[in-house]
Amino acid sequence: MLIIPVKDGENIDRALKRFKRKFDRTKTMRQLRERKHFTKPSVAKRALNKKAQYVQGLRTKEELG
Repeated sequence: MLIIPVKDGENIDRALKRFKRKFDRTKTMRQLRERKHFTKPSVAKRALNKKAQYVQGLRTKEELG
């Protein structure tokens, strides 16, 4: 549960902005989207490997110039 203390005389827009920032940092929406559909462990592992290959390719391309 997120608690955002609103100070006296504080603008509601500023408090809402703090709430949104705090909500984004908790990664709640990301977890909800991930849990929406089940992914097999093998598929998740394959996606991680594919991402690692992509990042490694970018790094080697950067090193070569």
